Amino acid sequence: MAGIDVPRGLKGVVVTTTELGDVQGTKGFYHYRQYSAIELARTRTFEDVWFLFVHGRLPSARERGPFAAEVARLRVLPEELRPVLRSIATAGERFDPLAGLRTALSLIGAARNLPPLWESAPERRAADALLVGAVTPTILAALYRIRAGAEPLEPRADLSTAANWLYLVTGTDPEPAHVAAIERYLTATVDHGFNASTFTARVIASTGADLVSAVTGAIGAFSGPLHGGAPDRALEALDRIGTPDRIDSWVRTKIAAGDRIMGFGHPVYRTEDPRAVMLAEIAGDLAGHADARGVELVDFANAVHRRVTEILAELKPGRELHVNVEFYAGVVMELCGIPRSMFTPTFTASRVVGWCANILEQATDTKIIRPIARYTGPRPGQTVPAA
Repeated sequence: MAGIDVPRGLKGVVVTTTELGDVQGTKGFYHYRQYSAIELARTRTFEDVWFLFVHGRLPSARERGPFAAEVARLRVLPEELRPVLRSIATAGERFDPLAGLRTALSLIGAARNLPPLWESAPERRAADALLVGAVTPTILAALYRIRAGAEPLEPRADLSTAANWLYLVTGTDPEPAHVAAIERYLTATVDHGFNASTFTARVIASTGADLVSAVTGAIGAFSGPLHGGAPDRALEALDRIGTPDRIDSWVRTKIAAGDRIMGFGHPVYRTEDPRAVMLAEIAGDLAGHADARGVELVDFANAVHRRVTEILAELKPGRELHVNVEFYAGVVMELCGIPRSMFTPTFTASRVVGWCANILEQATDTKIIRPIARYTGPRPGQTVPAA
């Protein structure tokens, strides 16, 4: 069969259909099923949106409580994981929470004999997906606390997913303003079209592999700095710039060297990332509850945002390079007391729900995803030389 040439990175190529959501990059809009994702983030809880991804509709008043209670029950660390969690957390010279999460989830999958998606009933797939989504934040927080020399905390049934995350990471009862900020952030980052990690999850799911295999593959893709691993790097850029008078020289030097400005540009959006717009507002709200250092951070981030946008428009006309979700995500998490090593894990704690929904949707399709590559190496068919 003759191959079909497509753009690098499959840009703009439709590879399947989905009922979960979409990104309309030219309009600066994305949605979860039939609802604006940003409107959901402003008006609904993370658990409500999780229910939407699981059941295809928002929960009724009677359904909200039982669903939240089921999620709370599944947050507790599985017993098979507890004896080895310390070894996972302390492996390596550098703390890598996503690597630890991959290992922990793989152990849970093996210990519970998660069946291949190909052979499992829809009810079993859904149960496995809910478990993975619920326990992921607990695992990530436990790994962080162990690595920091503290004991992991048990999740609390009286707290929401967002409040639990803050409690498990910081060890203190979270402030309401911080809970509201993180809840909106988590809700806005559950899903975002066919990004690299979601596509990776669906490729693995198309082979009929078990759900954890697909999730761990997604985590591996997500860990890259060009994907989910950027919120801390965007904040580090603010540190390197240091003061408003250094913005121009720093940015122009980076661009002249061909380096990427972390927190700016997006492969889909040709307008400002709607998530960044909302997070900028949240950062402004948090500044009202912050100390002088927090207020200074928000003011500086806004100044960098404005000036970098102007310089990019000047030096790269027509490229439409705007601020993206990572830029203000780092600012919001810093203001909420989340350590920088846990910025990307915070993103992961929400995106795992979207991955699982995509995996379950892909599992209903019996066609394996199997593209081809155009060979460009040495001429084939040559005689093998003697040893």
